[in-house]
Amino acid sequence: MKNKTIYTVLLLLCVVGFWLFENFYTPDTYSEPEEEGSRREIPEQLLPSSTTGVVVDHRHFSLSYHEDYEQAEWVAYLLKQTDLTDDDRKRPYFIEDSKVRSKSADWRNYRGSGYDRGHLCPAGDRRFSAYAYDETFYTSNISPQDNAFNAGVWNRLEQQARYWTRKYGTLFVATGGVLEKDLPSIGDEDVAVPRYYYKIIAKGNKENPKVVAFLLPHQETTAPLERFLVPVDSIERLTGIDFFAKLPDAMENRIEAKAEMTDWKF
Repeated sequence: MKNKTIYTVLLLLCVVGFWLFENFYTPDTYSEPEEEGSRREIPEQLLPSSTTGVVVDHRHFSLSYHEDYEQAEWVAYLLKQTDLTDDDRKRPYFIEDSKVRSKSADWRNYRGSGYDRGHLCPAGDRRFSAYAYDETFYTSNISPQDNAFNAGVWNRLEQQARYWTRKYGTLFVATGGVLEKDLPSIGDEDVAVPRYYYKIIAKGNKENPKVVAFLLPHQETTAPLERFLVPVDSIERLTGIDFFAKLPDAMENRIEAKAEMTDWKF
């Protein structure tokens, strides 16, 4: 009887402890220095819609988190010429995103999975400050990527965006994996492994924006990036996300209907 009472008490303590963890645990956050300045505001007319309503604004990027897939359905950010520095930054630990109320996936889901913790907003685009760099290591900003893909064609596309920033000036970027039913998953939290990744890039002023969009199968390839150009409309059909929804309808329809490369030098 005594042992049974002890086991009952221990079980109750475990249940209470789990409930407290689920409801009151707050993940670590990166320290934000006072000199970091104001948050970088993305023009509202450029922000995509959110299919989940879970939009998180960090200092240097925004995202829409999808709990069902344990990752962001999109990450959006501005890339400026002054962002592109070669500053050497100490690589921090990946940590959960405290701004995601349901808690973003634990980095341990990736351990032993065979997949990289692939950045959506690249750490290499945020070397201009230690805090901006650290922010990209929230697990809400990563997705499971095959190493050859991550280090190969995905990296080439990130480098291409940096080239365009140097050439044309500030870019708007929206990127993520295509989150759909029946994806394979990794870890205890079933982090989905996308079969495709997309990146949408815009330049120019709000009166005459120029847009280019890519849809990449999740596998390494040496094919030229131009081969993966698609209309924004096709990415919207796959993801259910409405990009550039707040632009005038005529303008939105024009920039989303075709896969254009005439305004972009490869």
